[in-house]
Amino acid sequence: MSSMIPYDRYGRALRRGFPIEDLFDELFTSPLVSSSSDAAFKMDVVDEGESYVISAQLAGVGRDEIDVELNEGRLSISVEKKETEEDKGKNYLHKETREWSATRGVYLKDAATEGLSAKLENGVLTVTVPKQVEKNNVTKIAID
Repeated sequence: MSSMIPYDRYGRALRRGFPIEDLFDELFTSPLVSSSSDAAFKMDVVDEGESYVISAQLAGVGRDEIDVELNEGRLSISVEKKETEEDKGKNYLHKETREWSATRGVYLKDAATEGLSAKLENGVLTVTVPKQVEKNNVTKIAID
């Protein structure tokens, strides 16, 4: 077991003495390079039979910073978090909060356009989307 090397470090172990290659390995396996899904908020979609319930984790985000839209079955949740004027006037020695924006979406093919509801409570946005009865888009044509 002591001779096992984690997969991301295996190439480095084989190339000892080539520091420039180690630099590139670190650059591409570093947590500083993150996918867009890592930067976005977490979102769950639950099918509850008669409706869908979408929950988004939006701690520290106000109602006026959230936009929820249903367009032809695609539910989009957009957030644009900005600094307030009060925050800009402070003399920070260290600050980890920042301005950011993110959009997440999900396609709900049988989403109804009426009866939608959304609430923001304790940093969790909950959107309820009722389902509509699917219409049959196929029309049979009789041949004369």
